[in-house]
Amino acid sequence: MAEISSQIQDKSKEREEDGSIYGNSLGMKIQKENEVYGIEDKPTTGEFVTWYFYGFCSYFVLTVLVPIVFPLIISQTVPDLPEPPQGWLKSFKDLKCPQNEMQIYVGLVYRDIRIGGRSFSPLEWTSISWITGTLLATPILGFTSFNLDYGHGQQLVAAAATGIGALFCLPAGFFRKSGVFLLYLAVIVATITITGAWSGRHLGLLIRGFTGPKIPKSQFASRRAIGSKLSLYSTAAGYFGAVIMASFTYHMLSHSDHFTALWVVSIFSGLLWGLGLIHIFSAIRGSGDCADSLEDSGPVAHILSIFRSPLAAASLALNCLASFMTMCIFASTMLYALGYLCMKTHNILFLWLIYFMVPLASLPLAHRLQQIMKLDSEKMQLVAFILSTLTSGCGIYYRQSTWSTSLVFLFSAIQGTAAGLLHSFGAVLLLDCTPAGKEGVFSSWSSWARVVGACAGFAWATSMPGNIGKAFGVSLCAGMIALVVLIFGNISSLRGAKAAGHIIKRRKVADHFKGSDTTEVTNDV
Repeated sequence: MAEISSQIQDKSKEREEDGSIYGNSLGMKIQKENEVYGIEDKPTTGEFVTWYFYGFCSYFVLTVLVPIVFPLIISQTVPDLPEPPQGWLKSFKDLKCPQNEMQIYVGLVYRDIRIGGRSFSPLEWTSISWITGTLLATPILGFTSFNLDYGHGQQLVAAAATGIGALFCLPAGFFRKSGVFLLYLAVIVATITITGAWSGRHLGLLIRGFTGPKIPKSQFASRRAIGSKLSLYSTAAGYFGAVIMASFTYHMLSHSDHFTALWVVSIFSGLLWGLGLIHIFSAIRGSGDCADSLEDSGPVAHILSIFRSPLAAASLALNCLASFMTMCIFASTMLYALGYLCMKTHNILFLWLIYFMVPLASLPLAHRLQQIMKLDSEKMQLVAFILSTLTSGCGIYYRQSTWSTSLVFLFSAIQGTAAGLLHSFGAVLLLDCTPAGKEGVFSSWSSWARVVGACAGFAWATSMPGNIGKAFGVSLCAGMIALVVLIFGNISSLRGAKAAGHIIKRRKVADHFKGSDTTEVTNDV
């Protein structure tokens, strides 16, 4: 590949000197050769570092800030909590429990937020706010997705979304009214969805910059290695950020004034998220000239172009199912551990730490395992879905039992790893199925699907707190559907890359010095 590129560059210099002989058409032929063989600037070490740093600054938003911190803050707006039937000193499974832990749980599930004659719990109010943010992000993504691929202000879009989202984390404690949190959460969810689209597109550009938009089939292993490494290490960095914020949340809950303490957590969350602007303003990477992406007749056709690629559409569905499954398991387990198993507060912290810290080691090891066994993204997703299905199945089977702390820790480690694998390889599989020049619109759909799936999983798990059987049962069904799609849907990252035009076969490169100027490149199908 490097040898071909050097030959083309040498011939390009000589042809520029003889431009008066060959005419203007020669420049077009040289540009076509550059597009065919993917002569692009490779990402620098600094770009890799800032990419991982951005994962550290943003991943915790949908894993800690929205599903943990804000429900806890909203629960502090409930004035008077009624004593549960079994009293404050016993859990809903009739186990001995400290009063402060039961008060935290009852505060989360007690329906005291009255809107239009109906009452909602802080968890349900979080779900409603999450849905509102998703609806708010939908038309904005429709506009920005076209701009991400064809516009010139991609960084400004991402920077504005990040800045607005981080800003709305700061005033969380100004008003001790539950209604105002609908606005805060809706804006935060909408902006993280928009920045997720930008970061997905940027990941595609980094992969394309390293390998080129078109490569021989023999070079696909290089694309697979760099794509999975960028995605896995970024997710691992995101887990590290989640560890910090989860630990900080636990520490601040030790203060007597929970509302003010959690407000401080929200402020620090906004500051950490805002640090992601460092990567956004330093990530200067153009889309390149991709003629294949100009086939759409307008913005609407461009937005809907993902559905003309069956493999990309299937990958999109898998991302949605993965987000639903992981969030449903996470939220239902946390509630069950707090209100029914009545795990001690330090064990809740250990549960968070195990869920977020084990992937710091398991995700890099998974990348190494993938390279040794030469597994594509769909195979790694298959493994992750099997792990999550195993967790759901065990939860259903032992739903009537009193789970031991060690067992909860074990499956927390398994599920944390599975969630990281699903997030990482879901992004890589979709980008393998994305034609060059359409990373923006495909990543917009992916970001939206992830947020919708996570929102649905959180809403389902928190709508029936304590009913671990139904929560795990639905997540098990989602996992089984995903396994059926992966196994019988003939999904393959290599097939997706061929369909997207990333894989080519070079039949003949003519010797231009001898006057034979016919380079023929065809799809390798």
